Order: sequence, then C-alpha cells, then structure tokens
Amino acid sequence: MKTRLLLTLSILCGISAFAQTNRLDIDVKKVGAPIQSTMYGIFFEDINFAADGGLYAELVKNRSFEFPQDPLQGWKAFGKTEVRNDGPFDRNPHYVRLMEPGHPHKWTGLDNEGFFGIGLKAGEQYRFSVWARVPDGGKAALRVEFVNTASMGERQFFTQAHVQIEGAEWKKYQVVMTSAETNAKATLRIFLESRGVTVDVEHISLFPVDTWKGHENGLRKDLAQALYDLHPGIFRFPGGCIVEGADLETRYNWKNSVGPVENRPLNENRWEYTFPHRFYPDYFQSYGLGFFEFFQLSEEIGSEPLPILSCGLACQFQNDSEDAHVPVSELQPYIQDALDLIEFANGGTDTEWGALRAEMGHPAPFNLKYIGIGNEQWDPIYPEHLEPFIKAIRKAYPEIKIVGSSGPNSEGEQFDYLWPEMKRLGADLVDEHFYRPYDWFIAQGARYDNYDRKGPKVFAGEYACHAKGRKLNHFYASLLEAAFMTTIERNADIVHMATYAPLFAHVEGWQWRPDLIWYDNLRSMRTCSWHVQQLYGQYKGSNALTLKMNGSNVTGAEGQNGLFASAVKDGDKVYVKVINTTDKEQPVELNFTGLKKKQELKGIECVKLTSDNLYEDNDLDNPDKFAPVTVPFDAAGKTIPATVEPYCFSIFVLTL
Repeated sequence: MKTRLLLTLSILCGISAFAQTNRLDIDVKKVGAPIQSTMYGIFFEDINFAADGGLYAELVKNRSFEFPQDPLQGWKAFGKTEVRNDGPFDRNPHYVRLMEPGHPHKWTGLDNEGFFGIGLKAGEQYRFSVWARVPDGGKAALRVEFVNTASMGERQFFTQAHVQIEGAEWKKYQVVMTSAETNAKATLRIFLESRGVTVDVEHISLFPVDTWKGHENGLRKDLAQALYDLHPGIFRFPGGCIVEGADLETRYNWKNSVGPVENRPLNENRWEYTFPHRFYPDYFQSYGLGFFEFFQLSEEIGSEPLPILSCGLACQFQNDSEDAHVPVSELQPYIQDALDLIEFANGGTDTEWGALRAEMGHPAPFNLKYIGIGNEQWDPIYPEHLEPFIKAIRKAYPEIKIVGSSGPNSEGEQFDYLWPEMKRLGADLVDEHFYRPYDWFIAQGARYDNYDRKGPKVFAGEYACHAKGRKLNHFYASLLEAAFMTTIERNADIVHMATYAPLFAHVEGWQWRPDLIWYDNLRSMRTCSWHVQQLYGQYKGSNALTLKMNGSNVTGAEGQNGLFASAVKDGDKVYVKVINTTDKEQPVELNFTGLKKKQELKGIECVKLTSDNLYEDNDLDNPDKFAPVTVPFDAAGKTIPATVEPYCFSIFVLTL
C-alpha cells in the first residue's frame, strides 16, 4: 500500500495526557539577527551527470566529435565515413565526412546514443541543428530520424525530417521535429540521403524547443523548475572538486565555458576516473552549460551567484606532490582569471569581458557580489595560495566578498588550522563541508551557538546526512538535516549561507548519493531532503527569535526529549520550527513572551513532513510519496498547546 503522511488536525493540535509537556519560550519582542537573503541556497557540481545528460538540455553525446580516446564515442558510424580535424572551430577541430557508400543499396550515416538513450516525448518539438558543408560545392540532403532500435513495428524510425545542405562554406542548419512517440531510450539517426556527394558535419545538436525560459542553448525545464521552486538565495557553481580538477590541466576553466557554444572546448570531468566501482569512461564536460548560463540561471531563479575558482591547487585528495600545483610565484594567470571573471559579470560593455557578456545576450551586469577561491584545500599551501588572490581582488574590487575554505572536514586538525588562517587573511566567509552520519547530525544542534562573532561569517557549503550502511536518500536522513538546520537559523548573525550537496543525480549515471533531485531521461523526483530545503526557504523569515526550553537553546540535548527547535519573525507572522527525532509523540507549549498585556498570537496553519517509513524516500514512480501537508492551526493565546508527532518536522505559522 502506498505510504501516506500521517497527519490529522487532532494529532496536530492535541495534547497528550501521558507525556511531560515541553515548554518552548519564544521572545517576540527581542528581535534577533536578520536572516540573510542568501541563507538557504543551492550548490551545483557536475557529478552524477548533472550537466550533460542532466540540467543541460542537450540530447546528443559528443556532439563535436572531441572525446579524446575515440572521436566517435557515443556514435555509431556506418557506410563510408572519416573523422577529420581541420574544422571551422579552432578549439573543436574535429568533424565527420560522410561519403558516397559505393553501392546503390548501401547507406552512409551516423547514430547517436545520447546520454543513457535520448529521451523524447510524444507531441513535443525538438530542434535539430548541424554545422555542415558540401566541400565540393553543390547541394546535398541529410535525412534525420528519431529511432526506436528495439521496435517490433515495420520500421524503426517514428519521426523523420530532411535537411538541405548547400555550398562549400560551413553554415548552421536546423529543423524542428515533433516526436511521434514517447521514448526514453531513442536513437538519433542521420543518413546521407543524396548520392554521389560528400557532406561534412560538425556540432550535431538536439534540444527540446521547450527549454527553461525558452533558451536555445537551454536547460531541462523540469530540473530548472525544481531549482526555482526552492527560491534559493545563493547559487554556488560550477562545483567543488571539479574546480580543482584531477590535475590542473582538467580543472574547470571558466574562460573555456563562455563565447559561442560551438567553440567551447571539451574538458575531462574530474569524476570520470574517481570511482572505479562506478565507472563512466564517457563522462566529459562539453561546457555547453557554462558561466554565462550559470549567471543567467542565477538571475532567473532569483539567487545571488557564487562562482568558485581554482586557486592553483589541483585536488589534494588525488595529488600528494607539490609539483602538481602552481607555485605561488606563478599564480598571476589564475589571479587574472578571477579579476576577469568579475569584469565578465559586472563590467561595462566597453570592457573586454563585459563586451563578451553583452555579445552573448546580456548587456546589463549580473551584479556579482561574491566569489570563492579554492574548494577543499588544506595545510599551509592553501592560505599561501589564497593570500595573493585576496590582495588583488581587494585592490581591484573592494566591494566583492571573498569566500575561503575550512577544508574537507567539519572539525579536526585541518579545520582548526584553517579557520584562524581565514580570519588572518580577512576572508568574508568560510566554506564548511560535512557529509556525516546520523550521530553527527544529532550531536550538532548547538554547532554555531558559540562561534566567534568577530571573525568571518559561515557558509555551510556542502552538507548531507550520510548514514553508515544506508548511504542513500531516505526520510530519516532528511529529518536530521532539518534538525541540524535549526542551529543555522538560530545563529543567523554568524551563518549567512547554507547549501545541501550534491544537487542532481541521473538514476543511471550516479556515483555519489544521497542527492537532492533524481531523474531519468524523462522524469524527475524531488527528495525528502529537497522538501526540507524548500520549507526552510519558504518559511525563512526576516529575523531570528530567541527560543528556549528551561533557559537553553533547543538542540536535542539531554533532557530535551529529542527535540530541536528555532523560531523566526516575518512581519506580523511568526514561524516556529520543531523537529521531533524520536519515536514518541511530544506535547509542546508555545509560550510567547514580550507581548503587550492584551496581545496574543493566533494560529494560522501548521506544515508537517513526517512518515511511518523512515528509510524510504520518493522515487520516480512515486515522486509525491512523501511531501509536506498543511492544515489549519486553530489556536490563540499567549501560550498555545500542540503536539509534535514521532519523527516529524513541524512548522507552526502564527500571526501577532
């Protein structure tokens, strides 16, 4: 039987006669720290086929024939073909020559397998494009087909179109095709239809016409919508470890990701070789989803962009020798990359990089405010590399806030060394990462209560509950993430940003889990962790309020019955978040102090995310199995009774 959320009004607001009531004292007069607009956001990294094969809507794999081991990887060539490397795009020089097969009943052409197949929907339109020429001049025709190679019908193709090629000069040709059927595993097939001629083809592309915001070099609509629905305040990109690269040659180079999409060079993905137990030898970055598209998406979903750049250190997990890194004395090109990025984002159209932004379709600045330098580096080599970046950025762009790192751990020697170093160097925020098990999240309810208020602010840049023996998405992990987030909210004066990670995963291409959003070629699913993030963003409030139990913060400490809690004010509304991490129903009293004599609060509604199946999550067949439920909260007074169900994240919404 399908799992349902156990939520009724009587459970919601009733009082248990058999358990001690937990009194939560909430001071509505003494308004606390403002909650930053950037508090809850998203972190994108191209892991788990998050870009090509995921958010980036391109359906063709290896569209420019640049995969290094085999230029035809992802393709099947038939008839008479030849791969050549003197094409029209200097950074993508390869193309395929299609030639007369030499027999009237033979054919020349190409099949493309896409990313785990090509996902097509019946009635939807798709834009096929190709750069092509007839090298000897004259005219020729290509026949383009959507094919079901497993079809038991009389023919394999279910949609067909023709493209007329003319002349010896390279030109872009395109045709819009309407899919006649839904098929998650289709093939794109291209025939050289004309006889006795040769045609050269390059940068073969297929996009849905209906992309996010209709951009031709666009994003997959359902996945972008899932980001928009989070209403994120900050958008960190292009990743963590891919910023560093397995080596410096394969680090993410933002300058290669801008300009005409046909001439953005291929990059080896940092995650291609990382996990031999889940190995994808065809995992590359086309850079079609590049820094322009990241900035544009940030603007469209209403978030502040936070680009992260290489500090000249390759991934330290994969490189023990200092020879793998750039010496501090040779960092100037990397520093210039950072300065040029700020110019690309914010510079006038009369500047070199601002002019490129305008040429790409966005004359107005992107209004960049933050930049991160380095990812999970550690030891003295990191602050030594970071310092010249900070000096140069401060001199050229003093208004830009700089994010440094506390390394890959949530505590310990590296963490304890780097935090004082970030303070010494004057970083504005410090990026903390913690992928940790149940007991860590349960123990961290007071993590930020005693942080130094005079140093940099905190960016909780990568976190997720990773259960030992159950390292996958499930409700209980998301519940503990919700519990942990109370310390983020309560300490809004020191914590200014927080982003769950990773963001995306293809069900046939994942290497890391849990993840926030899962998908296949046609469908997507928002996890319980997505719902936790969405609820915190939706009920973010403007200022933190003091909330105590017996004079102490509610952090799941001994004697607090497994409860975590925080409260915020939003105009005349108050949001009280209470997480019960136990298997017992917990009666609570919301006791509001700081009210005028005749003033009281009135309940509006209560939102709850709960489940009786702790170790399950939504899936593609049941994407709404777990979701928050909202019911009226009919209560009023200075003290309001309620009950929090076992294993439940509750948000009580009240008005003054």
